[in-house]
Amino acid sequence: MHATARNPIRPLLGTFFAWKALILVLAIGSGVGPAYDTSTTLLSPEIASSDESTFDVPTKLTRWDAIYFILASRRGYLFEQEWAFGCGLPTVISILTQVLSGLGVESRGTLEPLIGICISHISHLLSVLVLYQLGLVVCRDRLLSFLAAMLHIVSPAGIFLSAPYAESTFALLSFTGYLFLAKGLLGSKRTFAHDVSLIASAMWFGFAAAFRSNGLFNGIPFAVALVQELTMPPTLSSIRRRCALIVGGLSIAVGFVAPQIAAYQIFCSAPSGSELRPWCTSGLRSIYSFVQERYWNVGFLRYWTPSNIPLFLLALPMIYLLISSAIKFMKNPLSIVPEKSNPGESPHLSLLVRSMALSQLVLAILAVTNYHVQIITRISSAYPLWYWWLAGIIINGKTSTFGDKVVRYMIMYAAIQAPLFASFLPPA
Repeated sequence: MHATARNPIRPLLGTFFAWKALILVLAIGSGVGPAYDTSTTLLSPEIASSDESTFDVPTKLTRWDAIYFILASRRGYLFEQEWAFGCGLPTVISILTQVLSGLGVESRGTLEPLIGICISHISHLLSVLVLYQLGLVVCRDRLLSFLAAMLHIVSPAGIFLSAPYAESTFALLSFTGYLFLAKGLLGSKRTFAHDVSLIASAMWFGFAAAFRSNGLFNGIPFAVALVQELTMPPTLSSIRRRCALIVGGLSIAVGFVAPQIAAYQIFCSAPSGSELRPWCTSGLRSIYSFVQERYWNVGFLRYWTPSNIPLFLLALPMIYLLISSAIKFMKNPLSIVPEKSNPGESPHLSLLVRSMALSQLVLAILAVTNYHVQIITRISSAYPLWYWWLAGIIINGKTSTFGDKVVRYMIMYAAIQAPLFASFLPPA
């Protein structure tokens, strides 16, 4: 294991491609029976009936929310409820489709799904490699960083990291943002390059927020760092750091706010006397908040119904991992690094780890109280702390048995999830 950790790229690549092959085989294997829903066939005009081919991978991976992403990539956001889905992925798919069409590639109804699938696979692979580098910077432990990257490969997000969903790209952008953030915050010196790294980090986080709204939580480390800066004497380096953190925080917000402004201009710029949609005159004037509540019944304790108890039980293991790891690192943030680490970096490292833990804890609490709780198994894939926590448990001989059981759960969950998703069956 230690020899593998010293040369991690080959085993990471081998595991990644083997895992992706297994997920695709399981998805294709779902074709032994008819899909529960055949809505995906409407995306392709070449399909004359609702019958799906057994080996039609683009169709089998374009299920549930992926249909909205593909439709938005073709003709933009047409209906109000479609604004619940981040514009990042449809925009990228649309651009790449136009490029390929300009090169003479025919669509035939499957080009956009295929591009979305390729984006997800490439993003997942790159996020594995970036997470390994992030672990080296923050944890300074090759073995732990390697195991965390391996855990991200077999994340409970499973097939959602292969389908035309935003999860894999969101993870890549978030990990990259944290990598720049760690390089900007850690270290005993404060140079102009460190502050530029902070702004670069925020730009990555801003792009992430355009893919998933919970990318806004990546702004928590910036807010925490700014509060700490305001308690220090206003030196030249401190003022420069404050400016970098403020600009960074605003950059993250832009990733979410910009689509809200675009929607407001479309739906709320009607001629005088015309009837406006309710959210156009509400407090936040946010189409995202409105459609989540109106069309998906998202809100405080709205999901707490007897019929949803099985979904809460399904999400319970992931909720436990997120909350346990967050509390552990909030109490003892320096436990994330070996004891021989540089003590001069301890205050900065403690700040970074605690703020990352707070972001993860907020996500877990909102998943229980506000979200459709089952989505936590896939949106948790972009939060690095619980991977590091679990990797540490696996390495520790006293707790490795529990860690092994968690890994088995992750693999089993993803393996069962793949054919269910490909058959258009819940949970999603």
